[in-house]
Amino acid sequence: MTEQLRLMAVHAHPDDESSKGAATMAKYVSEGVDVLVATCTGGERGSILNPKLQGDPYIEENIHEVRKREMDEARDILGVKQEWLGFVDSGLPEGDPLPPLPEGCFALQSVEEAAAPLVKLIREFKPQVITTYDENGGYPHPDHIMTHKITMVAFEAAGDPARYPEAGEPWQPQKLYYNQGFNRARTLALHEALLARGLDSPYGEWLTRWKDFEPRERTLTTFVPCADFFEIRDKALIAHATQIDPDGGWFRVPMDLQREVWPTEEYELAKSLVDTSLPEDDLFAGIRNN
Repeated sequence: MTEQLRLMAVHAHPDDESSKGAATMAKYVSEGVDVLVATCTGGERGSILNPKLQGDPYIEENIHEVRKREMDEARDILGVKQEWLGFVDSGLPEGDPLPPLPEGCFALQSVEEAAAPLVKLIREFKPQVITTYDENGGYPHPDHIMTHKITMVAFEAAGDPARYPEAGEPWQPQKLYYNQGFNRARTLALHEALLARGLDSPYGEWLTRWKDFEPRERTLTTFVPCADFFEIRDKALIAHATQIDPDGGWFRVPMDLQREVWPTEEYELAKSLVDTSLPEDDLFAGIRNN
């Protein structure tokens, strides 16, 4: 295939691109693939999760601008392009019963209307492959679930000249994947490897509660070897300083152990318009040389 390969990753908030599939994106960038992150919201309602930055009045009052700058830094570290779809963060409702979502937020938009800017971006960028979240959002954040919904609509609509005619010339992506990097097999393998080395594992409670947030095992179809890019992934994630504690659980697994025990990032092939054989080791399987 002589045409430029292009990958689009659709995410809910700034920082999601660095915690889900970041090493894969960096790998493809290194191979000359054109990679674009579409970020649905500005992360305006995200909590400050880094204890070192909590209580900073400037950050609290300017969280939108702070998170935009963090995204700029992470984008440059990964070597990807990035576009904002312009929706407002819905926040993560907590309590019993759950409070209503804020008026005007992303998760309360009409799915058909909210898909329009993504259709336009797909037609402009022309990706052969798109990645996003499964129907549970990866975890049930309302913005993640909404990201799934609009991506499914946009994947089908982008190639249809009768839909969203104002959004540009039709373009049909060939494959759609769900990020499944947080899968039980990987988590269990790392957990057991840490214990075998006499190290503490941050995954014990996760594994105990796994079925609470993932009631069924997902089908892993695609394992992308990207261990050489795990350090870039971590640097990009740390760039989202309000969202990640560099001394926290994300970084407790030694890099050499990660590379040895689980050197891939995983995906679930949700839609394919090309022939491919499973399992895959390439998101562009069936597209290259076609």
